[in-house]
Order: sequence, then C-alpha cells, then structure tokens
Amino acid sequence: MKQIRLFSSMAVIVFSAAGFVLGQGAIPAIAQQGQQAPPTIAAAMDREIATVEKEVVDAAQAMPEGKFNFSPEAINLQGSDYKGVRTFALQVRHIAASNYILWSQLTGDKFPQDYLGGNGPENLKTKAEIVKFLKDSFALGHKAAATLTPENMLQSPASSKSTRLHLVTFGVAHAFNHYGQMVEYLRMNGIVPPATANRKQ
Repeated sequence: MKQIRLFSSMAVIVFSAAGFVLGQGAIPAIAQQGQQAPPTIAAAMDREIATVEKEVVDAAQAMPEGKFNFSPEAINLQGSDYKGVRTFALQVRHIAASNYILWSQLTGDKFPQDYLGGNGPENLKTKAEIVKFLKDSFALGHKAAATLTPENMLQSPASSKSTRLHLVTFGVAHAFNHYGQMVEYLRMNGIVPPATANRKQ
C-alpha cells in the first residue's frame, strides 16, 4: 500500500514538473504571437500589386519578340470583330501607362505627357523596352501602396475625385482585366500562360 502511495506521489510530481516546463516553453511562444505587428493597409495593397505584377510581367516575357506586335485581327477568324484592337505590345504599354496615371497621383511623381492617350510613349518599340516600362510602372505602384494609411486611404489626392484606396485597387483590377486579354493572345500563338504552366507542374 505504501509503495502505491509513493508511486502516486512521484507521478504527481513528475507530471507537475513536466507541465511547468511545458507551460514555461509555451509562454514565450504566446508572447511572440502577441508581439507580431498587425497587418497594415499599405502591406495588404502592396501584396495585391505584387500578385498582378507577377502575372502580367510573366505573361509579357512569355511572348516571343517576333510575336509582340500580334493582334487577333491578323488571324481573320470568321465571324469575329477584332478590327482595330490593341496588339499584344499595346496591351502591355496600356497597362503600364495606366499604372502611371493612377499611381502617380498618390506618389506625387510627375506624369509624363507622352504617356497620355492610353498606350504610353510611341518610341517604345522593342520587347525589352516595353517590359522595362511595365516593370517601372509596378515599382511606382509599390511606392503608391506605401503611402496608404488608415487616416488617408479614404481621402482624395488633390488631382483626383477618387479616394487613395480606390486609385490603388482600380490599378490592380485594370491590370488584371488586360492580363486576361494577354492570356488569350498567348494562347492564340500556342503559348501556355506561365501561371497556368506553373500549376501543371
């Protein structure tokens, strides 16, 4: 009987000690979780821009140089109405120019006059030049997202009637809209869009 009591007492001590050690180990973990910085509107919008940036830039880079001026008008698809639509190059330039006009209002960067008209500078002809223009426009987007705060996101910059938050989110939505058209252009040329190709791996 004494042995049973002694064993029970030892078991209580062992389990209590183990619980204390585990409890001590858990305290720093809980404390660390509590110390994590709360998400910010700037960080959330920056992630949205980064997402569309990757899709659009990867799609632009996937189109061969020789097909950069492709337009569906060239395939003469019976019953279609592609007359006068933008070429692939102009789709990319349009996204970039629109990014500049939307996001420069938040950053205060000067908007170049030759970006007006929706297609950006006419002197950009090569794939390398156009892709650089695109990447630079998204760099401006990250800069714009960084300006957002809970205090100013529903305010309008001096040059716009739209809120700062809307200018950022509309830039993302607009880029995704034209990304959909880029995807179709790629597929018309037998190219699987990188985002789809990566999911198949």
